[in-house]
Amino acid sequence: MKLTVVGFWGAYPGKTGATSGYLVQSDNYNTLLDCGSAVLSKLHGYIDINELESVVLSHYHPDHTADVGVLQHAVIVQKALKNRAKPLTFYGHTEDPAFKTLALPNYTSFTEYKEGEKYPVGPFTFTFIKTPHPVTAFSMRIDYHGKSIGYTGDTQWNDYLPAFFRNVDILLCEASLFSKFKGAVPGHLTASEAGKLAAKASAERLILTHLPHYGNHEDLLTEASAVYSGPVELASEGKSWEI
Repeated sequence: MKLTVVGFWGAYPGKTGATSGYLVQSDNYNTLLDCGSAVLSKLHGYIDINELESVVLSHYHPDHTADVGVLQHAVIVQKALKNRAKPLTFYGHTEDPAFKTLALPNYTSFTEYKEGEKYPVGPFTFTFIKTPHPVTAFSMRIDYHGKSIGYTGDTQWNDYLPAFFRNVDILLCEASLFSKFKGAVPGHLTASEAGKLAAKASAERLILTHLPHYGNHEDLLTEASAVYSGPVELASEGKSWEI
């Protein structure tokens, strides 16, 4: 199972960058976790977009979904050119009217997910848990033949996440805030809280993402490492891990 960072910025893209988008691959199957601003333009650098099978959305804030519409347009164009045969599948929750916009007959389809249930997505098994955020949002766990990736999406601290992410090989965790700003932005974690989550979950590796547009990002590593003894890295465009 391979994880690649397509975009990692929170709120809006940094110069030449993209917001949340993470490519997960195995067994010739490609799925995308979130599809934020500028993600589609970056995705071309990793796969032929006609080989993208599905997109799993954590919630519907623009920095996680801004490129959904243009991805739908890409499917329409590529099917017209006969470069793509199969529709693209979106996975999302139904607690927002945006869910209904995901399906375009003959081009894209949608599949609803619910908290606590397991969903086969290609060779992977996805499980979801609701998180505290200003809009309805979910964290997700991806399991594949005894290996696992945890992705927080957007969330503030909550005591049930460590059990949900127990023993994941990679915890892809938002770190929107430096520790001194704890609580300043509802629905988001500080870097030290990300480290706390990784430690309590006994995660093998912590990757900090959804990064802020200010400050020294190396300080995020320092803050997370103060409470988590495992390897900690900053998400960066194009960085990948195989587990």
